[in-house]
Amino acid sequence: MSDQAARRERRITAAIAVTALCAVAGLMVSAALLAKSPQGAPRSAPTPTTTMAPVKPVSEPVAPAPEASSGERIDATWLSQVARQTGIGTVALEAYALASVRLDREQPKCHVGWTTLAGIGAIESGHGTNGGSRLRADGTTTRPIVGPALDGSPGVARIPSDEQSEKWHGDKTWDHAVGPMQFIPSTWRKWGSDGNEDGTADPNNVIDAAYSAARYLCASGRDLRTGQGWTQAVFSYNHSEDYVHNVVARANSYVRP
Repeated sequence: MSDQAARRERRITAAIAVTALCAVAGLMVSAALLAKSPQGAPRSAPTPTTTMAPVKPVSEPVAPAPEASSGERIDATWLSQVARQTGIGTVALEAYALASVRLDREQPKCHVGWTTLAGIGAIESGHGTNGGSRLRADGTTTRPIVGPALDGSPGVARIPSDEQSEKWHGDKTWDHAVGPMQFIPSTWRKWGSDGNEDGTADPNNVIDAAYSAARYLCASGRDLRTGQGWTQAVFSYNHSEDYVHNVVARANSYVRP
C-alpha cells in the first residue's frame, strides 16, 4: 500500500469514529430528555370556548309572572317603572321579560334573565331603534334592521345568500343579520320561534326574536347563573370576547339595587 493510500484509509477510519461518537452522544442526549419528560404529561388540552375569565351580570332580576287574566302580558306597573329606570322602551322590555319567564317554565335549569336579553338587544339594535326604526305595539320594527354584508371582509364571516335568506334582507349575493336581535337567516331557520303565538316566526318582531334568542342561549343545557355558562352562551351568540364584555356591561347597567 502506498503512503498516499494509507493516509486516505486513516482519514476514512477517523471520520467513521467521529460519526459513531456523535451518534452515541445524540442517543445519550435523547435518553436524557426522555428521562426528564413526566410519564403522565397530557398530550393536549381541550380548546376552551373562550380564553376570557367567566363573567356574568351582577344579578338577574326576575320579571313578574305574566297576568293570567290577560294572557301573556307583563305587569304594566313593573314595565313602566323599569322602563323609566333603564331607558328601554316598554315594547322591547316586555319582550325580554316574556322570553325570560317563558324559558323559566320551559327550561328551568337555564335561568336566562331579562337583563341578559336586554344587553344583547341593546348591542345588536338599540332595542329595535337602529337606522331610524322603532318598535310598533305588536313588536315589529317600522323599518328593516339589516346588518352589514357577511362577505368575508376582515372580522366578518363569509356566508353566501340563498333564496330563503334573500327574502329577509334583499341581497342575492351575501347574507346579512336581520331584526332587533340580529339573527343570521340560517340560524333563524333553526331557532326562529313564534314568541307572540300569531302563527308566524318573524325575526323582525322583537317578541319572536327575544324568545328565539333565549332558546338559543339555553342550548346545550347551559346554566346562565354560572359565570362559565353565561359567558359560553353569550360568546356563542357572537364569537367575540369584546362582545361578551359589552353585553355584560349593558346587562349590569340595567340592574338596580
